[in-house]
Amino acid sequence: MTSDHYDVIVIGSGPGGASLAHRLAPTGKRILMLERGDYLPRSLINLDAKAVFVDAIYQAKDTWYGKDGREFHPGLHYYVGGNSKVYGAALFRLRERDFGVLQHADGLSPAWPLGYDTFEPYYCQAEALFHVHGQRGEDPNEPRSSKPFVYPPVSHEPRIQELSDNLAKEGLHPFHLPMGVLLDEKNGKVTPTSPCFRYDAFDGFPCPFNGKADAQVICVDPTLAAHGNFTLLTDAYVSKLETSLSGRSISRVLVTREGQEEQYSADIVVVACGALSSALLLLRSANERHPKGLANGSDQVGRNYMRHNMSVVMAIMKEPNPTVFQKTLGVSDYYFGAPDWAYPLGLIQMCGKTHAAEIRGEELPEWLEWLPNMPFEKMAEHSMDFWLQSEDLPRPENRISYDGDRVVLDIHEGNLEAATRLKQRLKHMLNATGAHPVLLDRRLYLGKDIPIGGTSHQAGTARFGTNPASSVLDLDCKAHELDNLYVTDASFFPSIGAVNPTLTIIANALRVADRIKERLGA
Repeated sequence: MTSDHYDVIVIGSGPGGASLAHRLAPTGKRILMLERGDYLPRSLINLDAKAVFVDAIYQAKDTWYGKDGREFHPGLHYYVGGNSKVYGAALFRLRERDFGVLQHADGLSPAWPLGYDTFEPYYCQAEALFHVHGQRGEDPNEPRSSKPFVYPPVSHEPRIQELSDNLAKEGLHPFHLPMGVLLDEKNGKVTPTSPCFRYDAFDGFPCPFNGKADAQVICVDPTLAAHGNFTLLTDAYVSKLETSLSGRSISRVLVTREGQEEQYSADIVVVACGALSSALLLLRSANERHPKGLANGSDQVGRNYMRHNMSVVMAIMKEPNPTVFQKTLGVSDYYFGAPDWAYPLGLIQMCGKTHAAEIRGEELPEWLEWLPNMPFEKMAEHSMDFWLQSEDLPRPENRISYDGDRVVLDIHEGNLEAATRLKQRLKHMLNATGAHPVLLDRRLYLGKDIPIGGTSHQAGTARFGTNPASSVLDLDCKAHELDNLYVTDASFFPSIGAVNPTLTIIANALRVADRIKERLGA
């Protein structure tokens, strides 16, 4: 059995773990990163919509269960870089008001124990690190920033620019999406040396050209190349965390790798497996000192799971839409409400262009009732595609847990009126521009049915706070009940807002890394 000691062990190589390791590596401290998967293959099949979305060749094969006993495969991806290998790379800051109490029709979104000012400098650092392209001052609900974007906004293609202009004429405030992409443009054209070249297989696809600013490309690989004190082990599944006899610290990390049992130890252990998998690791590490699971004296581990109320809408336009790289525009005018609704609605953003193969994979009878004579290819040609997301409120009964060896994800839908009204707003704003499209819901995205298996925006299973009776982590994201255990994925979120969570994960990981550096005297 292999055994070794490190200064820091990081479990998980997604944005939370990779960003922290990237920040800590220059200290010279010995850092071990454990990733349960391997590198995602670089192959042209990564550009194949049928393979990626319909066949879901890269999606985890795990079988989980809903509260009704129904089986499903979670939308998780076990690779170096984690779920960021297939994310859409829209990197938003939470709105400043998201850090306070927000009243929704279905209840309250709670305040964070730390305010926006704490995170603001780290948002700047995260935007620079992950090559976020954007333009300050366009998004009417963008929070204040102490620095401009380092990289200019990704330019709109003609049809999207036309949409933006028409929305502006209607009094809305369309803006360039803040995108994490290794893209160099000059006068709206991609330069010859740009890693990304605006291809249509970007949003939800793994990039075989390493043009997406994901955790592997931005953090893991550069850290491996620059720092000999950083070690990455792949295909390393962490089965359990063991504690000292007192139960106050992690003493051993048990790993299954290549069929062999290994164990490692470190002065500090950082869990960053994603909000769902991190909670599962803590729960299955229960022992006599922690009978409900590690750090779970509050019985909050696994609870308050949030994932946004999301929908993907395909608008069939009268005119063809030849746009290739479509994910460049957002609308946040309804983020905190609408003229006929006093509560927050959420965010509208463009998403990747629909491919004919994805339409073939949908449940089509409802669609064919509307468009019985329209071939799939023609539908894709005329599509303009939108991602809508509203805030999902934290509820203790929304939780991930074990039932014996079975993983159970218990979701009670809520705040759905906001999502319904946001879709109505999308239809209204497109009609106002003269488009009058047919709107069709795309249920298939990343090879999954969004309501239960849509776990790409997972958050909230180990919230941070000042009271150990109602939170799992302290303000530095260290477990209340263990002296050397930290969590740096979206588990710590008390609320999720209605913007994509990844930039906040990265910013917080950099913040926690600075606290760990101080602790290590580095």
